[in-house]
Amino acid sequence: MHALRVMVISCLAVAAGFFIFAYSVSVMPSGVSASADGIVALTGDEDRISEAVRLLAEGKAKRLLISGVNKSTRAPEIITLNAATGKEARLFHCCVDLDKRALNTEDNASETTAWVRQKGFRSLIVVTSTYHMPRTLIELRQSMPDVELIPYPVKSPRLEDQWWSDPRTAWVLGKEYLKLITAFARYGANSVLGPTAKAERSSPMINARVN
Repeated sequence: MHALRVMVISCLAVAAGFFIFAYSVSVMPSGVSASADGIVALTGDEDRISEAVRLLAEGKAKRLLISGVNKSTRAPEIITLNAATGKEARLFHCCVDLDKRALNTEDNASETTAWVRQKGFRSLIVVTSTYHMPRTLIELRQSMPDVELIPYPVKSPRLEDQWWSDPRTAWVLGKEYLKLITAFARYGANSVLGPTAKAERSSPMINARVN
């Protein structure tokens, strides 16, 4: 009976946590006023890369890393889709690096950390969707706790309407919430047990400049 009660309470807590998470990411404001050494944009929902390029064009940072680019995607395609002006297009040739190694958020963190260390950056603007931002920050803080992270959440179009009215959006949020819980658990374990091998290793990533 006691075990059943604990299970019910745990399920209710998880469900309540999900609704809090879904609400918070649906109303999370975007925008950043601070500048940083670098910017990282994690691929995924539309507008992430274009927003990061705009920040770079505004002089918010020296350089941009686009992490998680599909290996089959060519640089001209990225430029065409995400550069709104000629100035932004020119920035791709001087100040943008592509990471085609990362396959998930943990990989994004590892590749971003290698890039930040290589460039000697001490602060970083992080561009990703609102619902993806909490887990992204957890992963990045595990990999580089000494670097200042400045979140720039981009609201996904899927959150413009009431998320609970769209089963696909609810499913995306549900999956992300479960991944967030897993990341929290791992982060808590790392805090108790010490640095993980992941945080200690250096990635063999080679920055690919857009040509």
